[in-house]
Formats: sequence, C-alpha cells, structure tokens
Amino acid sequence: MNLSDNWTAGQGPIVRVSAAEAVFKAIRAAIESGELHLGSKLSSETTLAQQYGVSRSVIREALRSCTALGLTETLTGKGTFVIANRATSNLVLGQYSARSLMESRPHIEVPAAEFAATRRTAEELDQMRGILALMAEEDDPEIWVNLDASFHAAIAKASGNDVFERVVNDIRDAMAKQSETINLITGRASTSNTEHKLIFDAIANSDTEAAGRAMAVHLNAVDAALSIITGAKKA
Repeated sequence: MNLSDNWTAGQGPIVRVSAAEAVFKAIRAAIESGELHLGSKLSSETTLAQQYGVSRSVIREALRSCTALGLTETLTGKGTFVIANRATSNLVLGQYSARSLMESRPHIEVPAAEFAATRRTAEELDQMRGILALMAEEDDPEIWVNLDASFHAAIAKASGNDVFERVVNDIRDAMAKQSETINLITGRASTSNTEHKLIFDAIANSDTEAAGRAMAVHLNAVDAALSIITGAKKA
C-alpha cells in the first residue's frame, strides 16, 4: 500500500447534500454566528438565488426551514427578517407544534399500522407499495415529503378505522412540513425509506405486532431527529 492508499483508507464516505440543504446550512450558520444579526433583512429570493447559483424554489425551501426553526420570519410585502440566533425548542409546523404532533402520532399511527396488518385490502397494499417505489426514486425533496405523508395516510386508511383516517388526513400538511424540515437538516430521507419498508413488510405479512413495532421505531427516530434539531431533551 502506497501513501495515497493510506490517505484514502482514512477518509470517510462522501455525504450527498442537496442544494437546499447547503443553502439552509449557510444561512443558518450566518445567523448563529452573528454575521446576520437580529433584525437583519435577508436579500430577496431572486438575489439569494443568484448569489448561491440555485433556483428560487431551492431558496424558498431553505427559508421555510429557517422559519420553522424560529430563526426567521417572512412578512408579506416586506421580506424575511432574522428574529432569533438560536433554533426554538418548539417548532411550529403548520397549525401544530412539533412537540404536540409527536406526542399524539404514536397513539394514532401505531394502532393504525397494527389494524392495517389484518384489515388492508390488496388494492391498499398495492397503493402503499407504489408510494414506496416512488419515494425510493424521488430526488425532489418537496415531492418526497408529500409522498411520505401519503404513505402514512394510506396506512391510516388501510386500518379500516374512520377516526384514524380522518385525524391523519387532518395533520397531513403538518406532517409534510415536519418531514421537510427534518430531512433538510438531518438528511433522514434514505433512513425513512428503510423504516417505511419495514412497516410495509409487516403489514403485507399480516404481522400485527411487527407492524406496530416498526411504526413505533420509525416515529421514535423522527422524534429523536427533532430533538437533535432543537437541542431539546426528549421527555
């Protein structure tokens, strides 16, 4: 082994970072370091897009996560302003806080997965399988998070419980926002795909216990990611 081989052996794997994630991290770092101080107005989406060499949709995605973390606030017709230099411990996702969402989801989605294991139809199973196939190939973060919410909604529908189905549909927008923020900051999309596959396999095998367990593991991992983002300790 030559010296270059020794150097190569000591390197870690290259982590693929999306454009939105790179922009988000740059803006967050500027805010937390004080380069962008409290009260600062960020440049327009168009200017930021030119500065970072990305599309305006990428900028919007990055700014949505900054807002979700409580770092910035966008005022219609006025622009986006820095309102904090540290992430809030209680993210607000749509009309629900992240903590409220995570405290309630296990009580809804774990039993929904268990019921789905014995009540799902062949058509519902095909729908879940199709969603997972699309998620595995999808590179667009916005499309992926909507598919993510659709997968959870499909499980709730397959549970045969109208209450579970209604509740999950009511929180779909918040779930998508949560997924968008988590995946942008922690890069959990690939891991989530694996966790979803375990849930699906258990439902397909009519294994009630495994389906509930797999859903609980997935939701616990999401909760842990939120805690890392905010720096909050799990209860």
